[in-house]
Amino acid sequence: MGMWGDIASAAGGLLSSYLSSESQKDAASSASSAQTAASTAGITEQRAQFEAIQKLLKPYTYTGTAALGSQQALLGLSGNEAQQAEIDALENSAQYKSTVESGENAILQNASATGGLRGGNVQGALAQFRPQVLSSLINQQFSNLGSLSTLGQNSAVQQAAAGQATGNQVSSLLGNIGSAQAGNALAQGQANSNLWSGVANTLGTLAGSKF
Repeated sequence: MGMWGDIASAAGGLLSSYLSSESQKDAASSASSAQTAASTAGITEQRAQFEAIQKLLKPYTYTGTAALGSQQALLGLSGNEAQQAEIDALENSAQYKSTVESGENAILQNASATGGLRGGNVQGALAQFRPQVLSSLINQQFSNLGSLSTLGQNSAVQQAAAGQATGNQVSSLLGNIGSAQAGNALAQGQANSNLWSGVANTLGTLAGSKF
């Protein structure tokens, strides 16, 4: 009976070691899967938020880029044709035409009231007025475009900052996935090690028993 009892005890020990090993493996696998799923969901959300920020800032970055292009054209950095096109657009604008019309009427009315309508001063004032208005309008336009290009620059900076933050978060979450998978592999290895250690101990005990 002693021999059979030892054999039964050994068999029970082997079964216990096997079940413990499988339980450890299942627990490690479940924990790894849960952490991997959570990190993957986090990555998806981070990217979705970054895309939302890009969409919100796109009109401002686009406007800023267009404004910068117009500034370059006014300065002649994009060639003579582009510069002339910007100036022609200002000369044909409603603002320029309205300013010129109002200003010339004021000059003529003042000259008429003072009896100097045909004087040289009036003709000189009329000749200088339009170029002055155009020059002033160009400077004003450049300043206005500068405000828009600055707005676009700031939006681009915000977008870059959001992109960097997203990259950092995604990298961290990817690291979590790697850690989860590495932890699972280590736990699986430890479970196998424990199993074979239990088997060896049981067999050693059995071999040392007296039948």
